[in-house]
Amino acid sequence: MILGGSGWDDAARAAFAEFAHRTGVPVACAFRRAGLFDNRDPLYAGMLGVGSDPALGRRVRDADLLLAIGTRLADVTTNGYRLVEAPRPRQRLVHAHADPAELGRVYTADLAINASPRYLAPALATLEPVDGARWSGWAQEAQRDYRAQLQPTLPGGALDLAAVVRHLSQRLPDDAIMTNGAGNFAAWLHRFFEVKGRDTQLAPTSGAMGYGLPAAVAAKLRYPERSVIAFVGDGDFMMTSHELATAVQYGAAIVVIIVNNGMLATIRMHQERAYPGRVIGTDLRNPDFVALARAYGAQGTLVERTGLFAPALDRALEADGPYVLELRVDPENISTRATISELRRQATA
Repeated sequence: MILGGSGWDDAARAAFAEFAHRTGVPVACAFRRAGLFDNRDPLYAGMLGVGSDPALGRRVRDADLLLAIGTRLADVTTNGYRLVEAPRPRQRLVHAHADPAELGRVYTADLAINASPRYLAPALATLEPVDGARWSGWAQEAQRDYRAQLQPTLPGGALDLAAVVRHLSQRLPDDAIMTNGAGNFAAWLHRFFEVKGRDTQLAPTSGAMGYGLPAAVAAKLRYPERSVIAFVGDGDFMMTSHELATAVQYGAAIVVIIVNNGMLATIRMHQERAYPGRVIGTDLRNPDFVALARAYGAQGTLVERTGLFAPALDRALEADGPYVLELRVDPENISTRATISELRRQATA
């Protein structure tokens, strides 16, 4: 099952979880919709999108039946329409969507259902349970794959970003709101953070940089009682860094975590893949982010070692105004699954 789109509420989310457990079928979430199913649930198989687990992609591609609820099954979720081919998927497809124009527009479904998740999920929850014994082992394998990818596969360096995100996942309350913009830094959030609740993830589906900070300000003003964390890259942050002034002006006590590797890592990654060692226009000469935060009237701390992150986060969460944590990370670790050196070796092999 693949969940996505809009039109969900807490009742629909709970009803769908009940339906999933009546069938025992693994559940994946579309890009930016990981909050539709508790990531700690034993049936959760992962998020489909940028930085998702290749094992999950293979599982979707090899499935004999897909139940796509609310999602358009768009480009990012389907890895460029390679996991679910258009117009006629290899898998049997049940496609439910609130917009009748979406049904049949890209995919020819075996069964098309014109319904919003808000109305469909409660109806599904009333169906008789299905004996899932035939695929229970497969579902358990999907869960093991998901749990395995929560463990880092690369050395983290002095400041292990995977360990940082795992600590965030375990330390923050279930209703904490995480925001982010676009860049390779976000892959650590996609891979290592377990989303617990609906509407706890604010991030662009269009890949726009600079979204995370203003989104965090808006979220904190709307929900002042909830923890709000902006997880941003250095280049991403610089797109909208002046919004710190807005946060200070309106007393939005957000925590801004800046992943500073001194480069535009997504573009650098593509440069290294296509033209190894020929780097142009991706190095950044950043300001002192802690000093910048203080200039705006916020507080800030520089973190350069993994062990210093947890106490710094505690101070930031207890602050009565915006707080910036600058994380200095090793630029060699350009993604969660590869280093710059490995990309160069692969490109020249």
